Amino acid sequence: MPIHAAITRKVKAGNERAFEDSLREFFQSSLDHLGVLGVHLISPPPGANSREYGILRTFTSEHERDAFYRSDLFGRWQKHVAELTEGERTYRELHGLEAWFRTVDPPARWKMALLTWLGVWPTSLLVGTLIGPRVSNFPILLSSAIVAAAIVVCLTWIVMPVVVKVFHSWLH
Repeated sequence: MPIHAAITRKVKAGNERAFEDSLREFFQSSLDHLGVLGVHLISPPPGANSREYGILRTFTSEHERDAFYRSDLFGRWQKHVAELTEGERTYRELHGLEAWFRTVDPPARWKMALLTWLGVWPTSLLVGTLIGPRVSNFPILLSSAIVAAAIVVCLTWIVMPVVVKVFHSWLH
């Protein structure tokens, strides 16, 4: 299972542009590190008083995550960014529903649960209707595993990204 990590950094006043430029450069080099699947920047909205930036990283495994954070590349970045930021970084792993709702500050759990239900319900109905009859003669464990796998694939790569995008403003 991929590992999702959310990191928050507060940038010193007047260093926002330098931080963003440096971070984008670091992103490019960090994508070459073994086990890094992706990275996203969440910057404060234009005109906001906040100087807090979010960094979302996805790794192939805990082992690769740990190797990345112990790497010379990350160590050099930490030293460099210390000049541009205030205080320590906050680090948090995203689990379960939070990984679909990728933000540094996830929405209320009841909102995540409601939107997940909104995605699961029609998906399970559709997949059960389309695939269920085709696997009905299979042993129950195998047929239920096939249906569940199809539901998970649909939710992960199709349904939940669309649901989260459509309801983004309501979530936040």
